[in-house]
Order: sequence, then structure tokens, then C-alpha cells
Amino acid sequence: MRIEHNASLKPYNTFGLDVTAERLYHLESEMDVVEYLDDPKGFGTHTLLLGGGSNMLLAGNLKGSVARVAWTGRRIVEEGDGYVVVEAAAGENWHEFVQWTVDQGWGGLQNLSLIPGLVGTAPVQNIGAYGVETKDSLHALRWMRWEDGEVEEFSNADCGFSYRESVFKSVLRDQGIILSVQFKLTTRDHALITHYGSVAEELAAAGSEPSLRSIADAVMAIRRSKLPNPAELGNSGSFFKNPAVAAEVAESLAAEHPSLPQYPQANGSVKLAAGWLIEQAGWKGKRVGNAGMHAKQALVLVNYGGATAAELVHVATQVQADVWAKFGVALEMEVNLIGA
Repeated sequence: MRIEHNASLKPYNTFGLDVTAERLYHLESEMDVVEYLDDPKGFGTHTLLLGGGSNMLLAGNLKGSVARVAWTGRRIVEEGDGYVVVEAAAGENWHEFVQWTVDQGWGGLQNLSLIPGLVGTAPVQNIGAYGVETKDSLHALRWMRWEDGEVEEFSNADCGFSYRESVFKSVLRDQGIILSVQFKLTTRDHALITHYGSVAEELAAAGSEPSLRSIADAVMAIRRSKLPNPAELGNSGSFFKNPAVAAEVAESLAAEHPSLPQYPQANGSVKLAAGWLIEQAGWKGKRVGNAGMHAKQALVLVNYGGATAAELVHVATQVQADVWAKFGVALEMEVNLIGA
């Protein structure tokens, strides 16, 4: 097991914040996880479990030990009539895994192309895009409890999924670590979802019929046109959740703002487009010092170079305040603040 002291976490967070960890443990196998758990200077001083670093804002240097998920592997668990169950290790790169499934002709994850992060963190956030969420194809996962090292298997129903939520983000937060995830994917009769966002328009512009590969390519093209590459401009993708409000609130807002995008939900609430709210509040492309909201996508908080965590948080909280003042809608951060 590889251990670094006073290690910079800049390469491991997509905001590119140059904070340090007193000790950084690179967990490159499941055995390393067990050794880390038994190490008094490892889990005994545990501060943070680090995945792809794509859904966090590190507010400062971290004392104690940081554990980085770095073990990989993929395997077919089961094949049946029209489906396959495939398992991926928690440290697998999410986008690369999705592209691999598409290349195999397996359907279910193609709309989730180009989302940063690792396979092990996808269920925590129940990541979603373009009409698809992790929960739609997740079959099961293996989770180790920190308290005693016991490994449990969670079914889809056990995970308590909802919009950008799971039990691993709520009642089981910080209580364990996901080791691997299984997905049940189609091998024929794929559900080709193209009506969400501008996927259909992108397919038409490319002259492509809907297929696993053409949809994945369309999603990647859309994301690249709207979202900055973290390697070039520090960011964490969508910084705020799309807020859900009561139907009567949405109706009242729409009467005053006819162009407000809204999406009725099964539970009777209505989801509003956070990016639209932020743009209307005057924040699209607005910059304060080294931090600001992206010029092409108002939902993305950006480190323009050299921004501190304090600068980024200042912009985020000001965006929340301005959206509330204009619309009376509360925006909730999707990104986790660490050490704040």
C-alpha cells in the first residue's frame, strides 16, 4: 500500500485546489482497504474518503489520513435472455466504464457518458443526466462497514435512491466504503432515451439514427459544448441541484416568468431548472475575482485560476441569495463542502 506524507490533493480534485493531506493512502486493492482499516495511522486518523474528487470542494488542508479509492477491475457476473449483469470495481473511471459497456453493445448507461468521477461514487450521488439515473440500471453493490470490516451486499431497493440521494449520502454517510457495483444492462431491445435535453437535436444535426453509440456520442458532444473541461478550468460540473417546488408555486412562478423550464414529478412536485434561475438572477458568466459561474452554463461554478475555496464558496452563497431574492426558491448545493 502506497502512503504519501504532506501530499498535495491538487491532482485529485476537479476544482484544482492545492490543499494538502497530512497522510494520503492510495488504496489499490480491496486488501489495501482492510490494511487501512487496521492501521492506527490510517483509519485511526481517517479524515476523508477520496474518489474521483469531482463532487467536492476542499475548503482547506486536511489533518489525519485521506484514503484514495484506486482499485480497478471489471467482470461479467451473469448473462441471461436479453440482459447481462456486469460488475465494476469502485476505482474504475466512470466514463471509461460507460464507454466500455456501450462498445460491448450493452444498453442502460449511454446517457451517462462523460460524467466525471469513479464507479464507486456513482451510487452515492445517484448521478443522472439526460433522462437517466444510476438507479435505473444498478443491480447490487458491495459495501464494507468501517466499524467492523463486515462486507454487505445492497440490492437496488436497499440503496434508498431518490434525486441525487441515497442511503450512502444520508443515514450511512461516512460509515463505510463501496467496494464494487453491479449493473444489469440490456443486450437487445434497448431503451433509447432521446427526448431529454437536446439529445434528439444533436442526433438530427449529426444525421444519426438513435443507437447506443450515437446517443453516447451526442451526450458527449452536448456536454463538451456546455461544460468546461476540469483539466483546463477547475470545476465540479453542476454545482446546485435542480430545486423541486410545490405545483402551485411552479404555477405562480410560470405566470410571472412564462419561459421558466419546469418538469412535473411523479410525487406531484415540479422540478425547476437551476441553471435558468441562476442565469435570470444575472450570474451566467459573472466572475468575482478568480471564481464565478461559467459563461456557457450558469449551473457550473468555476475556478478561473488560483481561486481559493473561500472565493468559490462566496460566489456560491451569493448565487443562492440572489436566486432566493428574485424567485423565492432555495438552491441546494449538489457538491459536498469538505472541511468547511
